[in-house]
Amino acid sequence: MSCGEPHEKDCSEVLDHLYEYLDREMPAGECADFQVHLDECSPCLEKYGLEQAVKKLVKRCCGHDDVPTDLRSKVMGRIDLIRAGETVPEVSVLEQAKQEQAQREQPDAAAAGSQEAAGPSETTGSGDARAKAARTE
Repeated sequence: MSCGEPHEKDCSEVLDHLYEYLDREMPAGECADFQVHLDECSPCLEKYGLEQAVKKLVKRCCGHDDVPTDLRSKVMGRIDLIRAGETVPEVSVLEQAKQEQAQREQPDAAAAGSQEAAGPSETTGSGDARAKAARTE
């Protein structure tokens, strides 16, 4: 896309990197160039406003879902693979991250289970005593 006006940064380049700008993931110098372009170019500014609104809507509607802590690094890794022209695994990034997180949590759950199997805790014991006392009354 091009608005037809001459700019230091081409409209298509701005729009190709719009989400990097929105997410504040580009170097400060490039951000300044983008801001200059958006100040000069109303079609790109309109597209920026639309994408910004979509991002806010998605955050509001979907921002509370729990995601694996390393999902961002996995997504960026996949993007790097695609850019390098390498083969991308068939499993989704989110599914892969969930599987890895579940594997990490299994030892924690097993350790908690072995503590429960070791015997009743003081809390359970005092609860049994209270229940026995209540029955005798």
